[in-house]
Amino acid sequence: MRPRQQKGHALTVVVEVYEGERSVLLPCQFTGFIPVDPTVMWTHRDLHPKTVHLRREGGDDLRGQNQLFSGRTSMRPDALDTGDFSLTLKSLQLTDTGSYTCSISYGREELRLKDLQLEVKGQQ
Repeated sequence: MRPRQQKGHALTVVVEVYEGERSVLLPCQFTGFIPVDPTVMWTHRDLHPKTVHLRREGGDDLRGQNQLFSGRTSMRPDALDTGDFSLTLKSLQLTDTGSYTCSISYGREELRLKDLQLEVKGQQ
């Protein structure tokens, strides 16, 4: 991973993997106080719907998940307790390349925690 600074944005982390790899971990740590009734969202800027993975107090809420990611995403079961909001993405495909954002929302507040650029490369 190599950090890349973009003007006016959080530090963007670049994650590189090869197509067909079993999984990749997209890191996202939250060190603040976890609010009541939080929602952790992973989104992909270039897709519609944008939702890659959603976690609420009661567990994963994948009703609005983009079908490209169906059955391929997971977060730690204790994510909302530990603040480790990292996302595991399985069965990597070239189309997974793009900009991902990890954010937490509660009430009307939304906090953008991490921007990542995932680059899935074709086999050598």
